[in-house]
Amino acid sequence: MTPPGPRATVWILIAIGLAGGFLSGVFGVGGGTIVVPALVGILGFSQKLASGTSLLAIAPVTIVGALSYTVLGTANWGYGLLLAAGAVGGGFLGSWLLVKLPSRAIALLFIVFLLFVAVRLVFSEPSSAAAPQLTVFGGVLLVAVGFVAGVLSGVIGVGGGIVIVPALVLGGGVGDLVAKGSSLIAIAPSSITTSVANLRRRNADLRAGLVIGLAGSVATVAGSWTAAVIPTRAASIAFAVFLVLVAGQMLWRELGRTRRGRRGTGRARRIRP
Repeated sequence: MTPPGPRATVWILIAIGLAGGFLSGVFGVGGGTIVVPALVGILGFSQKLASGTSLLAIAPVTIVGALSYTVLGTANWGYGLLLAAGAVGGGFLGSWLLVKLPSRAIALLFIVFLLFVAVRLVFSEPSSAAAPQLTVFGGVLLVAVGFVAGVLSGVIGVGGGIVIVPALVLGGGVGDLVAKGSSLIAIAPSSITTSVANLRRRNADLRAGLVIGLAGSVATVAGSWTAAVIPTRAASIAFAVFLVLVAGQMLWRELGRTRRGRRGTGRARRIRP
């Protein structure tokens, strides 16, 4: 496939940012599930560079998204900061575990988890703006949820939002809008700190990240306002469908790795003397 020219590349980056940013605002996630596959499949980025560039773009998107939910009055900064504290620590542990644990087995288990959560969401009826009183025990649980989200993000490269939002809605009785706004608050700090590290390691394309991030920041405002007018039941079903698509994407990626591994093994056997 012939790579697009510079002008076409800019427009592709803008389109990627608009799509990822809108989904970030609607669902309270980072948007990496759109950005990374698009960078790899359309622009030919390596998986590693695409992940680093995606995190760089996510930083401004999540900040603007969190502020948008704050303006709407549905972002709980107490929830978000406690989640963020856990997510930052979990991210460091996840990056270390990445080379220690069988990430494929973890990914497959996580796919099953996502499908289970999707089914639960379809049959749940959450409030749109419920925010239970924060207790000491509740605060500890929020840190724990953020920590788990950070670990999974580091090990298998998923955004923390697809863990945080269902955990708050299904496990904590938090309204879907509050969960999404709090999730964006939690994602922002870890995306900033990780992006700084990636830039130092030259594992992020600064120009592409800025273009995607600026376009995404505009779209995430529209996404958050769209989330505010979607009926709660419809929002739950839409998020369930989103989780199924994420699970399908992850399964396709793991199957692709298996096929490439088998081809590599076959070639090695053929050239063995």
